[in-house]
Amino acid sequence: MPPSRLDGLYRSLLLTKFFCKGWGKPENLQRLFEVRKIISNRESCSQLVPSNYPVEITKEEKTSECRILEGKFVSPFSLYLPGLVPEESQEAHFQVILPHKWTDRFKPMCIHLAGTGDHYYWKRRTLAAKPLLKEGNIGTIILENPFYGVRKPKDQKRSSLHNVSDIFVMGGCLVLECLVLLHWCERNGYGPLGITGLSMGGHMASAAATNWHKPLVLVPCLSWSTASAVFTQGVMTQSVNWDILETQYFADGNYRERLAKMVTIVDDAFLAGQRFVKHFNESIKELQKDIKDTREFQTKKDIFGVDRTNTLNLSPALLEKLLSRDRGRLTTQEVNELNEKIKEAQQRYRLKSNPVPEDAKINRIRELPKTNDLAAALQILSIANGLTIYEPPSTGSVITSALYGGTTKLMSYIMPSSGDSTTQELNGESTELDTSGKKAWWENEALQFMRGVMDECTHLKNFSVPYDTSLIIAVCAKDDAYVPREDCTSLEEIWPGAEVRYLDAGHVSAYVLHQKLFRSCIIEAFERAKKLYAPSFDSSNRLSSSEEC
Repeated sequence: MPPSRLDGLYRSLLLTKFFCKGWGKPENLQRLFEVRKIISNRESCSQLVPSNYPVEITKEEKTSECRILEGKFVSPFSLYLPGLVPEESQEAHFQVILPHKWTDRFKPMCIHLAGTGDHYYWKRRTLAAKPLLKEGNIGTIILENPFYGVRKPKDQKRSSLHNVSDIFVMGGCLVLECLVLLHWCERNGYGPLGITGLSMGGHMASAAATNWHKPLVLVPCLSWSTASAVFTQGVMTQSVNWDILETQYFADGNYRERLAKMVTIVDDAFLAGQRFVKHFNESIKELQKDIKDTREFQTKKDIFGVDRTNTLNLSPALLEKLLSRDRGRLTTQEVNELNEKIKEAQQRYRLKSNPVPEDAKINRIRELPKTNDLAAALQILSIANGLTIYEPPSTGSVITSALYGGTTKLMSYIMPSSGDSTTQELNGESTELDTSGKKAWWENEALQFMRGVMDECTHLKNFSVPYDTSLIIAVCAKDDAYVPREDCTSLEEIWPGAEVRYLDAGHVSAYVLHQKLFRSCIIEAFERAKKLYAPSFDSSNRLSSSEEC
């Protein structure tokens, strides 16, 4: 099904721009990558939040429909990572919606996490909490997101997170804060317990649920296995300030040289295998052809893609430096020499016919910034020699294809087309090199870094599997343009036993038209929990007289 046009139209009407200040400080990202390994492991994460973590109830109100409590506590994440959580977000605020009287021996309680732009309590209280209380006798805890509502930094406008690192701080806070609230529920005799959320809230709920050491209802709505596709493929891509991200990525070597090696794009192997199976017959034929062509190709090239015959007439010292594996820096004189040789190469190659159009190749060279970085210089030199070079940020290794100035035909069947920067021939059709947008290698590398950091901190493969996956009902929209699913590992593969249901709708239309269905899935999941774990909930309902609510 094609992505929903309504999703794209709705996103285009919004003014919110994300990550207007860039990636965040490199040292902050490094700290987040390191703590992710602790938080994503149930055993180690459970040690971060004691069962008696202090929670303060600040207000109690009775209405004709329900009882409403309000409370607060210090976010554990701000204690473990001082300096990362803004001062306004360090204190967690929540609201509890309870019935005047429970209708049976169970006291089910569900935590609702906010989606993008869902500030304060009123929207979730109106659309989810009160209807759930009426339809399923289920209590609700509405937790205010860090960076939202009363926890929004003073200099932040609307929902526009300043840095990429902020979304990871938000996620880390919510994971630990949910553990605090689940412990609080147990102390007060509530059960069965569950977590839900829509869109971003659904993904945050999924991450939080992985760290609870007991059966837990989980109903993520309109979310998927990773946030990387949301910001690199979905309509939210239009709201990302790519200019500042690309500029920062190449201006500060810490992002490329240090941080890029700490992250992994989780679904690359999954996608390559998926494409290989899809084009298996073509792959076998092209493999045979590639082997034959490779045997016929006798010109010896260095691993960096530099012709040892020195067709650019470089000075011996510069040539030797480029051919070596030394990742040092070029002198100003060497940079000037390289620029002159490239200009000469442009003139020569204008006279030749090549698979890659000359105008496109020349434009790429003209747009490349002057640099003293040896790795970048090698890429420039490779282009001038009529070759294609690509340096994956996760490994730093350089892969060169000398055949036809691009990838082999076999690889075009296996690797995703979004990463290709050369002419491809698929099904007899030629796709010319696009040097605009995110196709240029220096822009594509920043995009791949975004995929890497998002997968590192949000991909559910990096988290523990929930205690009981039979209590999971995920609800997705088939035509969701906000949360693409095609190139991502499915929830069923990551969480065997989980149930995924699909709506014939887009992201926006599902949110507007199917609130009742979301609630019915929550009620159904809680009914499953009651049947499976009734004795354990009975024992947990022995209330502490000092904390009864």
